[in-house]
Parts: sequence; C-alpha cells; structure tokens
Amino acid sequence: MNNWFKRNGIHFLIGVIFFVICIIYFAPAFQGKVLGQSDVTGAQSTQKEINDYREKGVTILWTNQIFGGMPTFQIWAPYPDNITTHVVSALKTVFPNPVDTVLLLLFGVYFLLSVLKVKPWLAAAGALAFTFSSYNIILLVAGHSNQVFAIAFFAPLIGSIILTLRGKYFTGGALTALFLAMEIRANHIQMTYYLMLALLIFLGIELYHALKAKNTKPFLKSLGYLAGAALLALAINASLLWSTAEYAKDSYRGQSNLKQNTKEPSDGLSKDYAYQYSQGVAECFTFLVPNAFSFGSGPETLDQNSETAKVFLAKGADEQRAVLTAQQVVESFPGLTLYWGNKPGTSGPFYFGAVICFLFLFGLLVVKSRLKWWLLGTVVLTMLLSFGSNFPLVSDIFFKYFPLYNKFRTVESIIAVTSLCFPVLAFLAVQQIVDTDDKAIIFKKLKLAFYITGGLLFVLIVMPGIFLSFKGADYQTGITYLTQALKGDSALANSVAKAIVSDRESLERNDAIRSLIFVVLTFGLLWAFIKERIKNTLVFSVLLLVLTVGDVWQVSKRYLKDANFADKLDNQVKPREVDNFIMRDTDPDFRVYDATANVKFDQFNGFFHKSVSGYSAARLKRYDELIDSHLSQSPPNQDVLDMLNAKYIITTDTSRNVKMFANPTACGHAWFVKSLKYAKNADEEMTAISAFAPKDEAIVDQRYKKLIDEKQALGLDTAGTIKLVSYNPDHMIYESGSTSNQLAVFSEIYYEKGWTMLIDGVEKPYFRADYVLRAAQIPVGNHKIEFVFHPASYYTGEKISLAGSILLLLALGGAGFVGVRKMKEEAAAVEPEPKKPEGKKVEPVAKKSGGKK
Repeated sequence: MNNWFKRNGIHFLIGVIFFVICIIYFAPAFQGKVLGQSDVTGAQSTQKEINDYREKGVTILWTNQIFGGMPTFQIWAPYPDNITTHVVSALKTVFPNPVDTVLLLLFGVYFLLSVLKVKPWLAAAGALAFTFSSYNIILLVAGHSNQVFAIAFFAPLIGSIILTLRGKYFTGGALTALFLAMEIRANHIQMTYYLMLALLIFLGIELYHALKAKNTKPFLKSLGYLAGAALLALAINASLLWSTAEYAKDSYRGQSNLKQNTKEPSDGLSKDYAYQYSQGVAECFTFLVPNAFSFGSGPETLDQNSETAKVFLAKGADEQRAVLTAQQVVESFPGLTLYWGNKPGTSGPFYFGAVICFLFLFGLLVVKSRLKWWLLGTVVLTMLLSFGSNFPLVSDIFFKYFPLYNKFRTVESIIAVTSLCFPVLAFLAVQQIVDTDDKAIIFKKLKLAFYITGGLLFVLIVMPGIFLSFKGADYQTGITYLTQALKGDSALANSVAKAIVSDRESLERNDAIRSLIFVVLTFGLLWAFIKERIKNTLVFSVLLLVLTVGDVWQVSKRYLKDANFADKLDNQVKPREVDNFIMRDTDPDFRVYDATANVKFDQFNGFFHKSVSGYSAARLKRYDELIDSHLSQSPPNQDVLDMLNAKYIITTDTSRNVKMFANPTACGHAWFVKSLKYAKNADEEMTAISAFAPKDEAIVDQRYKKLIDEKQALGLDTAGTIKLVSYNPDHMIYESGSTSNQLAVFSEIYYEKGWTMLIDGVEKPYFRADYVLRAAQIPVGNHKIEFVFHPASYYTGEKISLAGSILLLLALGGAGFVGVRKMKEEAAAVEPEPKKPEGKKVEPVAKKSGGKK
C-alpha cells in the first residue's frame, strides 16, 4: 500500500493544485456569490412552480407556469432512483457553482491524458488548457451549465473506452458505463450526439487496424464490453430517456401538425434557424488569435486611445463624452459592432491557446500513434459541420440524412469536441519529445511547426488584410443607420465607420503579437529541453504548464470577471407594481398575457404568474404553432386569449408606462359549450379558432368523433356548472352539476401521454379541442372530475433506473476488487526475498523415492 501511495502521490498533489487554481479563479463563488447568468435566470423562471411544490415536499411532472402548461422533463424533474442524480447532488453540495463542473473538466482531461501515458505534469497542463479555453468559460458565464457538464464527461468517457480496447475489459467497461451514464444525465443531447460522432470515427479506425492485423478477436471482445456498458448507462437513465423520447415527438423539435399555414418545416428545425449560429470559416483564426474578429470584452474595450473615440474628440467632445459615444455606437448599430462576423451576436471567440495551437501543429508532424489520425479526422469533421451556412456542403448532408441532426441549433457548438482534440494531440507531441532519444529529428519537425505558426502570426501582425477584411456583410447598412442617427451627416458616419475598422484591426494585431510571444516562449522552452539546457523533465513540465495556463487564463478572464458575480439577493428578479397587484388574486389557476414581453422568450413573467408566454426551447409544438398563428401579432387574437383563461393583460400606455387590466371575457377554468364543430385537419382547426366564440363553441378534430356521443344533445341545461375545486398541476379536480349531458372544455393544455381523466373515480376518455385545450363529455348529474398526470415513461422508467444503478454499483465494486487484488499481487512481486541466515549450512532435502531406503 505504501508503494501505491508513493507511485500515485503525484496525482493527489495535482488534484490539490487544481482545487487551489479554482479557488483563485472563482474566488467570488467561495464567498457565496453567484454568476448573474441570463440563461440561468430564464431557467429559474420556468422552474418557479416546480420549486414552489418542492418546498412543500411535493414533486410535480407538469407545470402550468409557462406556455400554458407543459411536462417538466426538459425543465427539471427528479430522478431519485438514478445513481447519477446522487453523484450530481453530492458535487453541488460540496462545491459552489460553477466550481463543481470546472473540477470535472480538469480531472476528466487529466484522466484521459493519463490513460494515454502522458506524464502527470504534462497531463495537468493539458487539463488546464482545455478547461480554461474561452468557450467553456463563456458557456459558464452565459449559464449553459448543462452543456458544460456534458462536455466535462467527453474526456473521461473516451479514456474509459481506450482502457477497454487495451484489454482492461472489466475496469474499462465499468468506467465507461459510469461516465456514459453521467454524460446522458447531463441531459444535453446535442453535446452527447456530437461526441458520438467523434467516437464513431475512433471505433472505425480501431476496427480498420484490427482487420488489417487480422486480429479482430480482442477488438470484438472489447466491443462486447462497451456494448454492455452502453446498455447499462441507458438503463440507468431509462426514465430520463424514455420520457424525453416520448415527449420529443410533441415538442417544438417534432413534426409540424400544420401542412399549409405553417412557418416551420414538417420535421425538426428550419435550416435557417438551425444554422443561425454558424462558425465563420475565417473565424477559425480565433483558435490562435482571440481577437481576430475583434470580440474585445464588450464596448468598454474602446477607451480614449481608440480611433473611434478620437473621431469624436476631433469634433470637440470632451474625453469622457467621446469615449461614451464611441461605446454607444459599437453597441447600438448593426455592422458597426466590434465583432464583425456573420453570427447575430456572440459573447466571445473559440480560443484554444497559442501554445496549444503551436503544439497541435507540431503533433501532426511528430506523433506516430494512430490516435493522431482519429484526432485529425475529428477536428476536420467538426470544423466542417460548425461552418453551417458558411460552408453548407457537409452540414447539409448531415442535416438531411443523419438521424436527429436537424433537431439541433447553434451548429458552431460542435467545436467543443474540436477544442478537446487540440490539447490531447498537443501533449501527446510533448510526451513524444520526452520519450524519444533521437532529438535531432524531433527538433527539425519542431522548427517546421514554429516556422508555420510563427509565420502565420507574423502575417496577421504585419498584413492582416490578406486573411481578414474587418468588415462584416452589414457594414454599409450600419453606416446608413449611423448617418440617419447623425441627422444626415454621412461624412462623420463614414469617419466613425473607418475608425471602427481601424480599432478592429488594432485589437487583432495586439492579440496576434501576444500569441506570437507565447509561441516564441514555448519554442524556446522546447528547444532548451531538447538541447538539454533544461535537463530535468519535472522542471520542463512545470514551466510548460505555467506557460499554457498563463496563455488561456489571460483570455478567459476577459469574459469571466469578478464583476460577473453578484450576491444572491442582488441576483433576484424584482416584480413590478402590476405584478404585485395581480399576485393578490387568490385564484390558483389563471394566466397572464404580457404584451411587453416576447411570447417565446419571456424570462420574466414566469417568476410571478402562470403565463401565456415563457422561456423554453422544449415547448410543445402545437402551442408554438398557436403562438405563430394567433399570439405573436399585435394585437393578439382575443378569442385565443379568452380560451387560455388569460385573466389579466399587461401592456403599456402612450408614455410607455406599464399598466394592466382585467380581461372580462376570459373563459375561466372550465365551461360547458353549446355547440360543436369538427375540423378535418390541423390547418382547418387553426383557421376555425381565428374567429369563434370559445365560451359557446368547441372546435374538435374529426379524429375524436368516436369519443363523442353525438346522439345526446349539448348545452340544453344553460344553468349547468363546472368549477375547479382543487389545484395541483399533476392532479386537477373539478365538480360539475347539470340536468343534461354536457361537453366541457378545460383551459388546460392537451397532452395525451400520461394524462388520465376520471369521472367519479372511473377512467373516461377525453380529447383535444380548440387546437390546444382538453375537452370531455360529462354525463348528467353531479360529478367529480379529475385529471391525473402519471406518465409510465417516468414511473416505470425509474424502476429500470434503479435496477441499472444497482448493477453499476456491483460492476464498479467488482472492478475495484480486481484492482486492489492486482495491486497486492504487484506489491508481492516486487517485495525482496528474505536473506538466508549466515553461518549455518542448509542441507538440501533429498527427493523421496518410490521405495523404502
């Protein structure tokens, strides 16, 4: 055991260093502050009702807080029988956000590089380079915590698969199951999908070499263990995956219900929407030079020395006014922002590090392992896919023919996989320097990599215009708008625009100089080690670690400053006066329509009201179509607001002051209609609700005819009543009273998978009406009507998750037992034999013969 600690003590030391770096980098998080993340705020608004019930000890799987109502599977749902839920909970209990995720990133890459036999200090440098690359930090600032959590398990999952392929079947398989289960639990299918593309390339290369060597048996055995691990990971996440798959067909990413009056494609996302955030081909220069596209760190990048500020200084403005005006221009006018690429907007670049890019190129020249070809192939594919609309040749093939690919937007996010490949190959190259005796050949290739990288940076410093124009496609449009703002002063507008281009070029040149310095320092360090000016490998490794961290740290800190953190109380959303007034209403179930908010991107109202609007990319497809047809215009369709029970409407007066009024025609929780009209299809149903009396008439798709007894007349008892008597999003209870059979419409969103309707405790059919609402035929008399949400995909899935979790614990326990036993065997093998006692001759023992002596 002592020998084991001696051999592995370095890993514990590096773990401590990782933690210390996190304390320094995320110091405000350890002081109780939180990131003021816009997307986190949006997520919190969607979880308001969920969290209210959690405080009461009640779990709900349906919420009416946003978009009229939707399942909580893609917002927040507990998965208590899934072992990974408890792992995540433990991490978040021990470490403040986002330190838990950052530590996972660090240890994950460290594990992968250790599996690849990279020395500990070099592995630590690679882990730090990847973790603090700008994209991961920008995602954390934006609040995309699930996405970063999914990225954190890329490396350990790859490492576990490599272990399995190397013949450590049981240990590798058990770890693969664990890390794949965690990857799936992150619930960011897009990131997992991108990783699977990379793994397909990897396994394809391994299969090719197995066939070439005519030794497929070990590969197939490994594949069997990996298949078992994958099935186990799927079982562990059964409830999550089953409910997600079930809901996906009805979600925004599912098939369109409309055939004619639709703004959406028949299946998946529209290509324009999916490709909206595509990486520009030339923007790949930001891997090496962060400000190649002049991201800066916000408008404050322009100070009194900027060319834009000087234009206003020359016009007689004082320094403070000139700087403020310059910042306002680059913040307000499209085409004149500091960032000049094709994306609608961006928070920062994909900066991998000048040190890493230089070493990656060196790795392409020097690494002999077939891993190089996997890493290169993955880099090429992911970059081509990230280009989206900017180079659609490859992207279009995947969009049309690869399953699920058209469900994802922001295609540039696949560069998360690219950003892992760069440091892995980079430090495989450095490890080759350490391991190779023939340093002369190594040095020749190092010089070539230096000449290429340094030469490119020299051009980007001296003549950046060869590669970069510093003018976006909407540059002239920006000048036009600025001219209008300056009351027709086109000369000043053109002067400002030219100054902005100069500032963009200056930002790029300064960062190119910075990158060149880091490349020169890295080359100098490698030269010193190869020429044995630095003979100690540990000293060399630590110095390279410092260079690598210094490089990415400086840039990532541009996007995560201490100012991004705020006290928890300061981070809370405050209600307006109208919100406080509405919240005095004791009715448990009504909706609010806020005309001042974007219906599809409302991050505010969910905090205070059950809203017609909301913030979720997983909203129901049918409701999204309702928004496009009836709620996105101004004014919205009043009949639709009435049927959704929009009891209050918030708007602004002529002075832009927020005001509200009660909606007297809101239909309420449920009502009996007088007549019924059938629609042949979704298009006809959508058209029918354009102008109808929702309180008196129900529009029903003809597919539900068999559920309605048309022999019984409707609405004969105009005094019949139906009212909500108990509210729980998963269990709604109504009471009805009527002297005739009635058709009731409920102002609740229809979703057939998991909802059951009971009348006096007996299950009865219900159907959809008015495109998105629930309806049912209610018999004569007094009745108790219940809607209960109990999806089998979740509850049965949880039982499967429990079984899978138990099997995983057994597998990990078995792998641990095998590991400990092997460790003891190794310790016994190296233990010295006891010395023979001196001064005493030991006679050899005679062999026994078959007969008597």
